Amino acid sequence: MDSPFILINCKTYREGTGYGADRIARAAQAVMEDTGVTIGIAPSYTDLRKMAKHYSIPVFAQHIDGVGAGGYTGHTPAYMIKMEGAAGSLINHSERRLTLADIEASLTAAEEEGLTSVICTNNIRTTAAAAALGPDFVAIEPPELIGSGISVAQADPEIIAGSVQAALKQNSEVKVLAGAGIQSGDCVRISLDLGCRGVLLASSVVKADDPESVLRDLVSKI
Repeated sequence: MDSPFILINCKTYREGTGYGADRIARAAQAVMEDTGVTIGIAPSYTDLRKMAKHYSIPVFAQHIDGVGAGGYTGHTPAYMIKMEGAAGSLINHSERRLTLADIEASLTAAEEEGLTSVICTNNIRTTAAAAALGPDFVAIEPPELIGSGISVAQADPEIIAGSVQAALKQNSEVKVLAGAGIQSGDCVRISLDLGCRGVLLASSVVKADDPESVLRDLVSKI
């Protein structure tokens, strides 16, 4: 994944479920085809197979558990989302926190299935710790800014710059995404200038009346 990466987390918003997920995926695919910027979607589990089957954008799960096949009622093993067509998964989102042991187990499960891993973190110290585990991406998202409409790129650029520096010090191969309140091309440009490889966002696209218009603005300054 050489181009900048925009990953849309649909969470469990009604606007990002069912038909809403299709609307967002169609917009993402159109913008990706026109611009060459990689745009992925992390839908609910119920939409994952449909997204992977009908669209050429990268499809991510919102969470995986570090377990395999067997007696794990209610868990989501990595092999299952791979079977559904997922390309990767979020791990340890602030709304789905894990222990360090669980993060490592989920990452190992993702690696065994060849899935792209995105470990979410909330500060510079945890970003460094996550990077040391060897994921493909770490996504720095101060939880107090998630869904706030206040962009981390503008409110706290120091945490982005510090996270990039800390992550690369631990692992020169890891790529950093910025998240929380990302909503415009300016936010994306600031994040890239601070060393990120892209952004992780949700409500600014998922709840938009015109997701394609928002996505075109997001990529406009890349």
